[in-house]
Amino acid sequence: MLLTPKMFSSWLRKDVKKILKRKDSDAGERGKALEDLRASLFNRFRSPDTPKRQQQQQHRICGPTVALTFNFIVAISIIFVNKWVLKNIGFEFPVFLTFIHYIVAYLLMALLKSFSLLPASPPSTKSSSLPLYTLGIVMSLSTGLANVSLKYNSVGFYQMAKIAVTPSIVFAEFLWYRKRVSFMKVVALTVVSVGVAVATVTDLQFSLFGACVAFAWIIPSATNKILWSNMQQRENWTALALMWKTTPITLLFLVSMIPFLDPPGALSFNWSYANTSAILVSALLGFFLQWSGALALGATSAITHVVLGQFKTCVLLLGNYYIFGSNSGLISVCGAFVAIMGTSLYTYLNTRGPSLKASSSSSALSDKKSRFSDLKDDDKSLEPYGSEAV
Repeated sequence: MLLTPKMFSSWLRKDVKKILKRKDSDAGERGKALEDLRASLFNRFRSPDTPKRQQQQQHRICGPTVALTFNFIVAISIIFVNKWVLKNIGFEFPVFLTFIHYIVAYLLMALLKSFSLLPASPPSTKSSSLPLYTLGIVMSLSTGLANVSLKYNSVGFYQMAKIAVTPSIVFAEFLWYRKRVSFMKVVALTVVSVGVAVATVTDLQFSLFGACVAFAWIIPSATNKILWSNMQQRENWTALALMWKTTPITLLFLVSMIPFLDPPGALSFNWSYANTSAILVSALLGFFLQWSGALALGATSAITHVVLGQFKTCVLLLGNYYIFGSNSGLISVCGAFVAIMGTSLYTYLNTRGPSLKASSSSSALSDKKSRFSDLKDDDKSLEPYGSEAV
């Protein structure tokens, strides 16, 4: 039978229709698969449980040891850089320097957010907004007043004022959260405070204005550490997400503090390439210091973070004495060793506590299992002889 043009064209149209229909079904299946993948990714990264999951992942990756070590290294580095900026470069604007730190931190977090690398925030409510505003205000007061205190006082007097932060945190946590500290931890904290006081007693240079600023800094500093620690541990905030939410509030209040605490002339400063580079390095370290401090507060507690700060002071003092041969005096060196002994005792008590709790909980669980097995044996003894479970 010969193929007519009409028959050939009809067969060709049928084949083309089959091919197009198959392609449409394949495209529909691919589109549906892509939609399902996008929906699953959205539910994974934007579900209400995402902040809690990200916080647990943060604690797995950056535990207490990693967070405290990170904060220790960055804090020592920024001390030398800020000393260079304020003294050698002559940038005598401590609150404006803090403002630059937070501007750089906010730009870096905005860059992370543009690449979807910034962790998600917990669902916002009216009750959760008040702690965020409070934390933003307290952060501006804590960091701004700390830099002003370092400008007008010696490092020794600054550390003396920092000693008062420890009992302030203990008292505030007892009032707000009914959190108690064991007697042995109180002894360890007392040893640390006495050691730091003895270590820095030879460097107590201050002015009346600087002393007022240092004492005004104590309460905001204690409140800042308590809020950072509790908001991460109780409300499932990650460090970067909490920084992203509070930084704009902190910047707003730092701007209002500049006219009152900084001398005029910040814009007429010699913004040369070398000076600007040093200030930007200080700002970059400031971002890492804030991030590492938030990680440490989320992984440990406010008191532990203060004890780490006292430990840094003693390590710097002993390092200057042994490495650079600075004449700190025998009394200061002995005080530093006493403070380090107190820090070691406090660390031992902190690491011993969870193990005791774990052992007690495991023993309680084993007791429950043994009681359950005894009850089970009693039930078996009450069964008729030779009975079988169906």
